[in-house]
Amino acid sequence: MPAAAGYFEHGADIGVIGRGATVEAAFEEAARAMFAIMVDVDAVQPDAPIDVEFDEDDVEIALVRWLNALLGAAREHGLVLAAFALQRSGDRWRGSARGERWRDTLLRGTEVKGATLTALSVRPLDSGGWEARCVVDV
Repeated sequence: MPAAAGYFEHGADIGVIGRGATVEAAFEEAARAMFAIMVDVDAVQPDAPIDVEFDEDDVEIALVRWLNALLGAAREHGLVLAAFALQRSGDRWRGSARGERWRDTLLRGTEVKGATLTALSVRPLDSGGWEARCVVDV
């Protein structure tokens, strides 16, 4: 058989979208959409807090950093997250999330491995507000 290189398609990715009145609110909703892939976020008790912060001047890259920081913190603390808050001052982003430890009565969905640069977009909407979207690897 001769040597060859190529590509194939696979369905291992999901696009998440967050919309809100501000960039920060859109990011919060994108985080909720991402965690909703893994669990019914409405069933999560928002008892355990975590904080994340980072510096980023590119608003699109900030979305990926926000989502990946939340995933990392959730894994580090054994939590599933459901409530999100984010503030920005210049290039400094400070966020928090609340959730709980995984428990047997929470139905596990599909694990999200990370947010990617694929289809990355943060833009103002014609109707007002903002939309933040990217693809997450599952």
